[in-house]
Amino acid sequence: MHNFLPIAYFENQFVPFEQANISIATHALHYGTGAFGGLRGIPDPSNPQQILLFRLDRHCKRLSASARLLHFELPADKIESVIIDFVKKNQPDKSFYLRPFVYTSDLGISPRLHNLEKNFFVYGLELGDYLSPDGASCRISSWYRQEDRSLPLRGKISGAYITSSLAKTEAVESGFDEAILMNSQGKVSEATGMNVFVVRNGKLLAPGFEQDILEGITRDSILTMARDLGIPVVERPIDKSELFIADEIFLSGTAAKITPVKRIENFELKRDRPITMKLKDKLAAITENRDPDYKHWVTAIPLA
Repeated sequence: MHNFLPIAYFENQFVPFEQANISIATHALHYGTGAFGGLRGIPDPSNPQQILLFRLDRHCKRLSASARLLHFELPADKIESVIIDFVKKNQPDKSFYLRPFVYTSDLGISPRLHNLEKNFFVYGLELGDYLSPDGASCRISSWYRQEDRSLPLRGKISGAYITSSLAKTEAVESGFDEAILMNSQGKVSEATGMNVFVVRNGKLLAPGFEQDILEGITRDSILTMARDLGIPVVERPIDKSELFIADEIFLSGTAAKITPVKRIENFELKRDRPITMKLKDKLAAITENRDPDYKHWVTAIPLA
């Protein structure tokens, strides 16, 4: 049961969430011609009269770029302005997830992007932990990550998430929490809605952009944090067998934050996770605006 925030932004105005409805003939519903973002917001632990959003500017720029892939010019500053107003109108008092979405809102049956009405909405819901903070069990999916030559993977295109949905259900129905997808070359790509990190011999390893991964904002944050903490970082292709002998593995994303992996297939991983926990603690401090070196990553929105 989801607890949705009471106000949504829909068709250029703020309306009660229950009134933000689309037609069953909406083009994006039929063809996956939408793109979305996702942000977490929390009440400021030191000042409950304001909300903290993590890397708002980067999220808005990425959604604007995703919209451009759909032939929709939606400036990042317009998205940012709507999101700030959205938070002020909803006055959330718990941790929440915010979902901005761009889509082809025309009512039509032709799969195309030209000569179609486009639109943009925002809604939110209360959200705690997406996966257990104690760790997730993962299987290698039988489904493969798409290739950028057939689908624009630099955007969060809604239609692409059929693969994630198939992989997630396959994992859960076979007794796991999450799935890890390989790319068409048989290298580690990402999880169903998260990037993957591997720790081996004191180094933080991450699949690079050429491995058909999403350009994750939390991923980018972790790489920056790791380098600042003096943790060696290597972006390179990762083989499946490396997952089974890794010292640590964790998943990252807006919803998942940093979630350790406790098991891959039938291989149990160590419960001692020094690098994962160091990064997890650092990210928590930053998002709660307790780290002065990263204050530029946090947008404080006053509610009063």
